[in-house]
Amino acid sequence: MVLESDETWARVPVRIGDRRTCGVVVSNAQGTHRAARGAATPVPGVVPEAAGTRLPHQSDWDAVPNSSWADEAAATGCLPLIPEQEPAPAAAPVGARTAARRAARNGRRPEPASAASPAGGSRRDSRPDFRPDSLRKLLPQALVVAFLAGGTVAFLAGDKDVQLTVDGEPRTLHTFADDVGEVLAQQGVTVGEHDLVAPGPQAELHDGDQVEVRFGRPVTLTLDGHRRLLWTTADTVDEALRELGVRAEGAHLSASRGSSIGRHGLDLDVRTERTVTLLADGRERTVRTNAATVREVVAQSGITLQNQDTTSVDPESFPREGQTISVLRISGTEEVREEPVRFRTEKHKDAKLFHGTEAVDTPGKAGVRRVTYAFRTINGVKQRPRIIRSEIVREPVTQVVRIGTKPLPTSVAGADGLNWQGLAHCEAGGRPHAVDPSGTYGGLYQFDTRTWHSLGGSGRPQDAPAGEQTFRAKRLYIQRGSSPWPVCGRKLGG
Repeated sequence: MVLESDETWARVPVRIGDRRTCGVVVSNAQGTHRAARGAATPVPGVVPEAAGTRLPHQSDWDAVPNSSWADEAAATGCLPLIPEQEPAPAAAPVGARTAARRAARNGRRPEPASAASPAGGSRRDSRPDFRPDSLRKLLPQALVVAFLAGGTVAFLAGDKDVQLTVDGEPRTLHTFADDVGEVLAQQGVTVGEHDLVAPGPQAELHDGDQVEVRFGRPVTLTLDGHRRLLWTTADTVDEALRELGVRAEGAHLSASRGSSIGRHGLDLDVRTERTVTLLADGRERTVRTNAATVREVVAQSGITLQNQDTTSVDPESFPREGQTISVLRISGTEEVREEPVRFRTEKHKDAKLFHGTEAVDTPGKAGVRRVTYAFRTINGVKQRPRIIRSEIVREPVTQVVRIGTKPLPTSVAGADGLNWQGLAHCEAGGRPHAVDPSGTYGGLYQFDTRTWHSLGGSGRPQDAPAGEQTFRAKRLYIQRGSSPWPVCGRKLGG
């Protein structure tokens, strides 16, 4: 910016970084200086005493008294910011002005005018020689420094010093992340549902914070015989037991407490200490044990199982807390017996036989089974015989029977008009299954087996239906008359 000869200006303090400078405000309102400047006659090398006026050969800087700059610099602590202006006439010696500009460019204070000119002694020679060219070059540098200083402050304000511990391995890092999840993502740390992050991923991050990540590990825990899969962030067996709430005092562990648990997990068998009561040989014993089987508990108690001795529960079962176990002293013998095996009967229909008639084609025969019985005494008390072995010595023979389906005839010529009901009542009291005391005769008409078969009957007569018995009695009458019934035969005539 160029200040015309009819303008006035004032200095205003401005802060750049941590330093203050003086800006310039230009005004055209002061017209009274025009006449004063026109009336002045320039004298080379002499600065007029009147403050605020500029002669034609003077620059704007030269028009300001030394005292006003010094006083204001002392009061405001600012460096003067000189507006852009046209070069001043060469009133001062050329060598002194050139040396001053070089000093300004090199950052040195200008030499006093008295050192360059023998005609010194004026007020201008006693104050600093701040040249507009030098200040114009310093101003952009000052602005850049101020901008960089402000950016550095903002940069440092966003940077955070954080300690990140992943599975016990700490690392210190600088980050601009706003929350825990962001810093984990920056570090390539991926967490899952079984992992622990403290504080949580959504927590805000501050300078000096400590973030801990512990990865989950699968533990297949068999606790007192019960197997289950659990997850833990502990890296040792001892920490895992505490985290899972397992009471391990006096317990049997398949791995030592100090064993490490890798990311792949661990199979851990834990048998806690339990109280078990044993009843043996009339005595009661209560023991504390972490044994895996009942047999081990018995052995730890000093009890010996001999021969057939056993326990009231399976000796290989897991002993439970508060369980009572009895030791059984067993003695006894074995006995072998042979027993019959019943045969099966197969029945087939036969249309050639009268209905109700059966014919045995293959008689059945019982088989033989050999059975071994154990006769035992438990704790002095006899027990019921128990089958311990069984085998078939001889297989049974299946009986094959034919069943008649042919309808029975109802009449026999020459015998239908007789009193057959009266004969049956006389012989057997009218009972189809009647048998005489000797067992020789049976049925309504007291047939013997031989006569019954000769008439076409099968089996025993007393087992045949009443109609078949009457039919075969009529046939017998045609062959032999009433002689088969010597006493009751007369009933046939009425």
